[in-house]
Amino acid sequence: MSSSEPAPTRPASTPPFDRGHTDDLMSFLAASPTPYHAVAEAAGRLEKAGFRQVRETDAWDGTAGGRYVLRGGALIAWYVPEGAAAHTPFRIVGAHTDSPNLHVKPLPDTGSHGWRQIAVEVYGGTLLNTWLDRDLGLAGRLTLRDGTHRLVNVDRPLLRVPQLAVHLDRSVNTDGLKLDRQRHMQPIWGLGEVQEGDLIAFLEEEAGIAEGETTGWDLMVHPVEKPAYLGRDRELLAGPRMDNLLSVHAGTAALAAVAGREDLPYIPVLAAFDHEENGSQSDTGADGPLLGSVLERSVHSRGGSLEDRARAYAGTVCLSSDTGHAVHPNYAERHDPTHHPRANGGPILKVNVNQRYATDGSGRAVFAAACERAGVPWQTFVSNNAMPCGTTIGPITAARHGIHTVDIGVAILSMHSARELCGADDPYLLANALVAFLEG
Repeated sequence: MSSSEPAPTRPASTPPFDRGHTDDLMSFLAASPTPYHAVAEAAGRLEKAGFRQVRETDAWDGTAGGRYVLRGGALIAWYVPEGAAAHTPFRIVGAHTDSPNLHVKPLPDTGSHGWRQIAVEVYGGTLLNTWLDRDLGLAGRLTLRDGTHRLVNVDRPLLRVPQLAVHLDRSVNTDGLKLDRQRHMQPIWGLGEVQEGDLIAFLEEEAGIAEGETTGWDLMVHPVEKPAYLGRDRELLAGPRMDNLLSVHAGTAALAAVAGREDLPYIPVLAAFDHEENGSQSDTGADGPLLGSVLERSVHSRGGSLEDRARAYAGTVCLSSDTGHAVHPNYAERHDPTHHPRANGGPILKVNVNQRYATDGSGRAVFAAACERAGVPWQTFVSNNAMPCGTTIGPITAARHGIHTVDIGVAILSMHSARELCGADDPYLLANALVAFLEG
């Protein structure tokens, strides 16, 4: 916690989440190798909490209860309390489902010199070296001739991106590893001659689909090593895709926890978008129309007018929850000298005056109030002035919808690696803060 921030007040009641939340996060990460699997997992958990899916092509009613919309790798879920007015504001937890990785190309079967390989394209700002010499699986969705989709997950060692032996690159440990995205990142998956259509036929067999029924695919590579506690006292958590499934999982748990409360002054919402890692400009990204469409239809289904929508938006607040940088013990000079977020120090408030993050002073007050109510410690992150700052869905949400937005998250190490690291307490501290925020 920054020295200027007051010690948190512990709540009189027991918070809803403890270390069991982190155990559940590990299961969620393992079951969610792609955005499509992540939203399916989140939807299943919301169904158990009483939510029901509504389709965008159907007419919506304005009755009370929990609902969610699925579109590709995105999910928008909300809970309408009994008696909510058409102009009732929303409280939104925003997150994203995608992570930097390797995506399969349209013509996947390739290879040379007796090696069979899979042609992949680099997605997002991944740390390329972390994908080398690692056991990799393959997952995603297959689109069938009738237009339906089928999820597939080969969650066993199937692929490997082999690194060049040090004997053939004697300068690698002195001059650094240099990887060409096209030549050096294509994984191997067998021996023999390249057979066109081989990969898709293999995946059809894995998914129980008749050969030749697949006409489209969205497939990506994932490490098959499971999430695990790390450290002498198991106080750390190592795992894949924590940027940003950690926030998707926390937001799902928080929304399910407040659902059923009829004294809520706001309509709680979870907005989990795809494509944040490449700019959010898609029909399932934060810069697309999905969130605005869902919120407007929710207002109109309760008999609301354009005026009601404007009133609801004016009172709405969004917490854009994404991972941030914990201070790195080996590279502390890369961080701001007075802002050093630590693992297990609680969620972080992310600030950038150039609007790479959307937080302002009033947003800080909203976040501080939620953490105080939850009895959760919190920290502040700001970039070193000499280092460029990343960004999130926060500024996009604020600008596109005119919604007051605050950027927060959990501090991690190895961001954009195939395997990231955080404090084992921070996931449930974040979830408890999100509950307090959604409760208003």
